[in-house]
Amino acid sequence: MAEPLQPAEGTSASHGGDACLRVAVAVPLATLFDYLPPPGVDIAGIAPGSRVLVPFGRGRRVGLVLSIASGTDQAPERLRPALGLLDPGPLLSALDLELIQWAAEYYRHPVGEALFGALPARLRRPQPLLDERPRGWRLTAAGRSQDPERLRRAPRQAAVLERLRTAAAAGAELAQTCGNCSATLRALAVKGWIEACAVERPIGHPIAHPTDRAAERAPAPQIRTVQPPDLNAEQAEAVTRVRESSGFRAFLLDGVTGSGKTEVYLRLVGDVLAAGRQALVLVPEIGLTPQLERRIRARIRAPMAVIHSGLTERDRELAWRAAASGAAALVLGTRSAVFAPLPALGLVVVDEEHDISFKQQDGFRYSARDLALRRAQRAGCPAILGSATPSLESLLGAQRGRYVWLHLTERAGGAQTPRLDVVDIRAQPLQGGLSRVLVRDLTAEIAAGNQVLLFLNRRGFSPILTCHDCGWVGDCPHCDARLTLHLVRPRLMCHHCGWSRGVPEACPACGKADLRALGQGTERLEEELQRLFPDVPVARIDRDSSRGGRLARLLEGARRGDFPILIGTQMLAKGHHLPGVTLVGILDLDQGLYGADYRAPERMAQLIVQVAGRAGRAERPGRVVLQTRHPDHPMLAALLAGGYRAFAETALAERRAASLPPFSHQALLRAEAPAPQQALHWLAGAAQLAAAIRPPGLALWGPVPAPMERRAGRFRAQLLVQSDQRPVLQTFLASWVPRLRSLKGEAALRWSLDVDPQEML
Repeated sequence: MAEPLQPAEGTSASHGGDACLRVAVAVPLATLFDYLPPPGVDIAGIAPGSRVLVPFGRGRRVGLVLSIASGTDQAPERLRPALGLLDPGPLLSALDLELIQWAAEYYRHPVGEALFGALPARLRRPQPLLDERPRGWRLTAAGRSQDPERLRRAPRQAAVLERLRTAAAAGAELAQTCGNCSATLRALAVKGWIEACAVERPIGHPIAHPTDRAAERAPAPQIRTVQPPDLNAEQAEAVTRVRESSGFRAFLLDGVTGSGKTEVYLRLVGDVLAAGRQALVLVPEIGLTPQLERRIRARIRAPMAVIHSGLTERDRELAWRAAASGAAALVLGTRSAVFAPLPALGLVVVDEEHDISFKQQDGFRYSARDLALRRAQRAGCPAILGSATPSLESLLGAQRGRYVWLHLTERAGGAQTPRLDVVDIRAQPLQGGLSRVLVRDLTAEIAAGNQVLLFLNRRGFSPILTCHDCGWVGDCPHCDARLTLHLVRPRLMCHHCGWSRGVPEACPACGKADLRALGQGTERLEEELQRLFPDVPVARIDRDSSRGGRLARLLEGARRGDFPILIGTQMLAKGHHLPGVTLVGILDLDQGLYGADYRAPERMAQLIVQVAGRAGRAERPGRVVLQTRHPDHPMLAALLAGGYRAFAETALAERRAASLPPFSHQALLRAEAPAPQQALHWLAGAAQLAAAIRPPGLALWGPVPAPMERRAGRFRAQLLVQSDQRPVLQTFLASWVPRLRSLKGEAALRWSLDVDPQEML
């Protein structure tokens, strides 16, 4: 990340006048807006970080006060008062505002959109703060008249009624005393014996208003930990190095899969919480939060808030505010949790730091990993980046001494590193994508009572449906892409824009009924395995089979060993602890060897190592079978011969020779328009503008059509800007980006800037 640049673009220098509010509004403009305080409200009582309702154009908007200005450049008659103050105090502290403003400037995104994107969804609208008391249950008059003795056939209902006779209780408290009673509560509510209500929090765990966090913050919670396992020498060394650091230090925890990185996190989180400070733990995907949450709760008895996009608006707001008030000692979340207010932050952990999911790919295109480091720096606390396959950026940072490099080279608990076998599938017959070698190994492992995982990063039944007679192929009418055949819910679907149609019974072009599915997806693999092993339960874990709450249930069943055969896409590749898996089969890794993106080999190597790491995590040894048609590929050969470290050294050497990141810094200007050539024409104008102000050492590449030029009915193109020096790039962007809005044709298309892009798609 770069050092702070100049303040974000905003209102020009003050020309004098009365004090006013400098307000950010969620609009695609890089400016702030000046308002007088609401009538009857003393401006001295309005703190930065407060929400205000302001007139905007012909309507009204929610604004966020960033500062109190001593004057304005607006004419007095044009300066309007805000309509009202929405909250009794600020929602964001000065440090929170500083981080988000810095990020908006670095990524060249409108500051108002960045600030409001960091707030819970309800608070982006003119809605009052939620009642933060937990929702609970109390007896009705009818419920009080019931005799629990008459409910002997419904003992759980009797237990709930008996508990509620003393006082109303939150659902979580009832679950602790009466077990899982959600169905019981619904039944009692239907009978009219209980009703929902708000209950007071237990003493010692209040959630104060964010403005009170300094004066009325909850006392540091009592941290009780379960007896932890013994650390091996490398784990103990890693924990000691972090404990002995003072202030901000960045650590790269480079540990092989199964080496016990999570145990290192838990020890350090426990230390921080016991000292009365807060910890932030980031994971790349929602699917990884339940497993880590269980491990944390089993070890550390402290208030925790979980923040991710799968929560309801209410639950997400309450978790966010629990973090802001200090009532939540630990925040566990995905990418957006990096913005959660934490007034007593003492530790930041980014697990699976290499994962591309930490980079927001639309709207405000920030990197949560990089902002986590910035946040730790501002808070003066340690930051840990953990991975079995560190990104090349992080490895270079460790090599150059910017990060303290911590190594975990051995699997915890004596587990052995899985053996990797390569199967050359050229000229070999395949059964549903399975080679004879892999079918033989599957049969042996299942017969021995073990569990197997088959990795295929392609959902659906088949990626192509074609007519054998005339050659018709199912194409998406809106994208330069094939339609994927899905048979569980019969449809032809585009995985890029979401368009779908029914599966035709005959060829739409020639009318013949000889339609054939080519290639394998997870559905076809599941069908083949059910044919080969009809009595063996199979679990397919991909985006189609894991909607709603099914993912958690499937993962729990996989951990218990309910499914001897697991089929998974990349959502199953990382972080999951599957102790029963002894064999992993990677069916098709070749698509990553020759991708259009220069990062494709890095992603491929990370995926192979992460998937392979699911094997042999308990006392039983593991094996990995890699099917490929390119066994001699140099990158694959380096990975197999020397592991990820050898691959990374080879990849870094190639990147250095080509002056590609992490040895240079990039920004990608993308444009899309409804007509062909329109985006390319506009980007050509942007390139001419850039050439006129380009400093030495800055290169322009393009404009060129995007690798998938047509997507969702729009034609896309891109222009790449690159410099060996990050400050040079940032200075150029600060001058260039504001001028793009004046280019001819700008209003007829959509464009975006991606600083430090992770994908060239």
